[in-house]
Amino acid sequence: MKRSLALLLILMFGGLVFAQDTEPPVTTRNEVPSPDDFEFQVVMQNLWRPLYVTHAGDGTERLFIVEQGGIIYVLDGGESTIFLDLTNLVSPSANQQAYTERGLLGLAFHPNYAENGLFFVNYTDGAGHTVLAKYQVSENPNIADFNSAEIIFTQMQPFPNHNGGYVAFGTDGYLYMALGDGGAAGDPLSAGQNPDLLLGSILRLDVDVETGYGIPADNPFADGVGGAPEVWSYGWRNPWRFSFDRVTGDMYIADVGQNQWEEIDFEPVDSVGGLNYGWNVLEATHPFSGGHVPDDVVMPIAEYDHSDGSCSVTGGYIYRGDAIPNLQATYLYSDFCSGVLRYAYRDTATTWQSGVLRQTDMLVSSFGEDEAGELYIVDYGGTVYKIVPTE
Repeated sequence: MKRSLALLLILMFGGLVFAQDTEPPVTTRNEVPSPDDFEFQVVMQNLWRPLYVTHAGDGTERLFIVEQGGIIYVLDGGESTIFLDLTNLVSPSANQQAYTERGLLGLAFHPNYAENGLFFVNYTDGAGHTVLAKYQVSENPNIADFNSAEIIFTQMQPFPNHNGGYVAFGTDGYLYMALGDGGAAGDPLSAGQNPDLLLGSILRLDVDVETGYGIPADNPFADGVGGAPEVWSYGWRNPWRFSFDRVTGDMYIADVGQNQWEEIDFEPVDSVGGLNYGWNVLEATHPFSGGHVPDDVVMPIAEYDHSDGSCSVTGGYIYRGDAIPNLQATYLYSDFCSGVLRYAYRDTATTWQSGVLRQTDMLVSSFGEDEAGELYIVDYGGTVYKIVPTE
């Protein structure tokens, strides 16, 4: 039902339907963006392993910043407050070990947060297993109600890495959640090519139910035939950040590679799901396990190798703000090890361009977007920056 309502905006005579006198969204561009058009402005610093920054979509223009160790800060008018402290619930390694992949990994506010005050977090617990929990804000809008927690989903993680962890609502109102392939190296569980497993998949859940979660009726395997009902797509190694284009609803996914190749994938808003993104038969577009490459595998729109010191892709967003016009319709992403800021954009309906935009000195752990569509970049070393026009 939700998806049907969302798709009322989709194709008519081969194009999107727009209100009278409204220009269609820019989905292509014909020039490489310039690094001279923007710079980085400090928003908050002295953080402990920050992993994400986002907004609540409630008109307050507040920012919420996630630390891996379990704390969510709210930044309101330049003042920071602890919104929620999950330190005692997340894996101890998040505060004890360097470069662990466990901890508080994801945060998503309900599309109707302004009315219902609900939000969702993804973390690994004391046993290292994935937990998706629902919380409610308290009477104080800058403090969550810790006691309102409802665990709605858990997933055993056999190894300490490749937990995925990102959660976000699509334009269809459903919650999407990334799960890595279970960890170790080379996908020893063969999870990537097995949609019957939740590991190695991106899930699509209906969280507007009384308790737990429901299965959207139009999920590709909703009846359990051909895959697990929760699975939206599969063939993933460790999706580290995906995002939805706030204008078109298209989905961009960054999947971390194994030995040599990092990739960016694209899924259009009118996808019916069930797509196979190739791991572990492929690493990006390159053979990995030596198995048969499925005929319907989806190839990435961009890839890069490790020759410049890169090691782990960090997915970002397509720029839809107003402050930097020359970035319009550009997808920005980076790499945790090299700090190289990269771009990808569609130059025709079917072809893409990608490349290096600039070098940074950051350990880029994430990107973020505010209510106005302006973008942020998160340095794991402790600072959140806003991408602003060059003065």
